[in-house]
Amino acid sequence: MPQSSPSPNDPISAEAEPLSAFTVLRQGPLVEGVLRRRYKRFLADVELEDGSMVTAHCANTGPMTGVLVPGGRVRLRHAPSPSRKLAWTWEQAEVNDAAGQPVWVGINTALPNRVVQASIEAKCLEPWLGPIESIRREVPYGTGRRSRIDLLLQPTATALDPRPIYLEVKNTTWCRGRRALFPDTVTERGQKHLRELIGVLPEARAVLVPCLSRGDLTDFAPGDSADPLYGELFRQARAAGVEVLPCRYRFSRDGAVDWLGLAQVLNHEDAEAAEPLATHRAP
Repeated sequence: MPQSSPSPNDPISAEAEPLSAFTVLRQGPLVEGVLRRRYKRFLADVELEDGSMVTAHCANTGPMTGVLVPGGRVRLRHAPSPSRKLAWTWEQAEVNDAAGQPVWVGINTALPNRVVQASIEAKCLEPWLGPIESIRREVPYGTGRRSRIDLLLQPTATALDPRPIYLEVKNTTWCRGRRALFPDTVTERGQKHLRELIGVLPEARAVLVPCLSRGDLTDFAPGDSADPLYGELFRQARAAGVEVLPCRYRFSRDGAVDWLGLAQVLNHEDAEAAEPLATHRAP
């Protein structure tokens, strides 16, 4: 367990080693290579360090703005199985941060739900969510119960707020400087999720968790320039009581994912300065 939980209003230094850094998930060692091309959305050709070429599964089907760099270094997971068409999975990509220093980015969109759940189980988010009794995944909800919430949390009997918590996770890798932005393209699905989070209020708590899958980012805002409607819905959701907890993570070659605390929340992509994190904080 982490020794302490950071306050979202404490100053954050991307250069300094966070005092609260804590490994929440281990995937096992990864293999490095060079990205040669990504194609058909799901496939990536990678040249490994020994010169061999492999085709890896790319779980991220979006534009991968800012992190899709042919010729750049990447990391793959090797997991051959009779049930898998491809033995390799693309897990990370190396890019430069705002200071020109290399940083590794987690690009596998199948991973954030596991990372966030592991963070909750390790009590990293307890100061904001309160004590949690149980976690259910992919529970139907929303209009006609046609959507599935990523995580449905049930607080413990001792929690001061006994309402269930509907928690939606969004993998976030696009940035400008040290500001994380989501989405990086128009997302009707993301728009729907914001509307449905608003819909569970006030009988339940609604929490949006941008999973900041790179350790160099210090604040979060909606990607208004990519999807203006999402930005408007984001602001409506916050005003209605949807809580936003942008979780910062660092990725390493040994497959470890480290919790670095929370980022500041901004209401607009072009905001000039970070504002206090206006969200519930559990007693």
